[in-house]
Amino acid sequence: MPDQQSDGSAPAGVEFSESFVEADGFRIRYRQAGSGEVLICLHGGGGLRISRAHELLAHSRRLIAFEIPGFGQSPVNDRSASMEELAGTMNAAVAALGIDHYSIMGNSFGSKVALWMAILRPQVVKAVVVVGPAAIRLPRQGPPPGQLAPERAAELLYAHPERQPPIPPLAPEIVAKQIALSTRLLGPPRDEPFEARLRELQMPVLALFGTHDRVTPPAGAHLFREILPNCHLVMVYDAAHGIDADRPEAVAALVEDFLSRGDGFLVRRRSGLIYP
Repeated sequence: MPDQQSDGSAPAGVEFSESFVEADGFRIRYRQAGSGEVLICLHGGGGLRISRAHELLAHSRRLIAFEIPGFGQSPVNDRSASMEELAGTMNAAVAALGIDHYSIMGNSFGSKVALWMAILRPQVVKAVVVVGPAAIRLPRQGPPPGQLAPERAAELLYAHPERQPPIPPLAPEIVAKQIALSTRLLGPPRDEPFEARLRELQMPVLALFGTHDRVTPPAGAHLFREILPNCHLVMVYDAAHGIDADRPEAVAALVEDFLSRGDGFLVRRRSGLIYP
């Protein structure tokens, strides 16, 4: 059973509680707000953060943002041997909360976890949203944002870093732990066995790319349409890798429309839409 405590650090307007759930031998932290249909959220390599987009989505559905084991203050995770195994752990965490049907939104590193969760439990996952996804990607040069100084990381993550609050510095041991885990489990840019499983995934997937993203650049977006049978692809204008930070209202509107309309989602057959 989860144990619950209050956390007052969420954006104004929605109160996110902080809780823990025991699953697959891990004690997993999560934050939640809202009510209605469930949207499971999985963070990127920088760890769990609640954005304005999360807040907006929590007005219309129950949003649960998990901290993946091995991130933040959780112990080093050397147990998860593969992304598939980690996804099984996260599915177990959802099941431990008594949730039997849900959609998933994964950012960057979390996108591959989200897609594996859907592969493993297609009977209960209704739809998947991947934001700045690193699940299928082109090779890139340079260190990941987590290895850069805060100012340099902000320049890489955001189209307008001057509009964002400063990135709180993490303890070096947390940074090292998170980079080691994400690098080990994310794997190569192209993962043929994983992509073969994706080709069988029939549920709707929405892939969001920022037009200024240099971490997972939109030049690789076509791969999602070519591999996933039911993929909706949207380019979000004036956004970099942190799409939900750069354009929270656009992300929330797109995700809500996609999850609500299903087959009626307006960009279903288009791959080049620029969302204003």
